[in-house]
Amino acid sequence: MQVAEKEKVYRALSDPTRREILDHLSKRAHSASSIPLQKSMSQPALSQHLRILRLAGLVVSKKQGRNRLYVLDATPLIEIYDWVKHYENFWSAKLSKLGKILDEEKNKDK
Repeated sequence: MQVAEKEKVYRALSDPTRREILDHLSKRAHSASSIPLQKSMSQPALSQHLRILRLAGLVVSKKQGRNRLYVLDATPLIEIYDWVKHYENFWSAKLSKLGKILDEEKNKDK
C-alpha cells in the first residue's frame, strides 16, 4: 500500500461516524438509507462519508436493482492491523506491570 493510500485509510478511520458506518457494514451490506446511525444525518452528509470510505478502499458499492448496496472491504485494514499489532507487546508489558502493582496494593491492604 502506497503512502497516499495509507493516508486515505487513516483519514477515513479518523472520523467516528465513518467508523460507525464500517461497524454496521461489517455485519452485512446496507443501502445508504438502511445504515442505522446513532445521530440523524442528512442524506448528502451520509453520501459524503460513504464517498470517503469508498475512495479509501474500505467500502465497495454494488448495484442491486434500483438500490446501491455498500459492502465492507477490510483489505486496507490489514496493514493498519499489522502496524498496531507491533505495539501489542508494549501494551501487554505495561498492563502486566499495572496488574502486579495493583496486586501488591491489594495485598498491602490485607
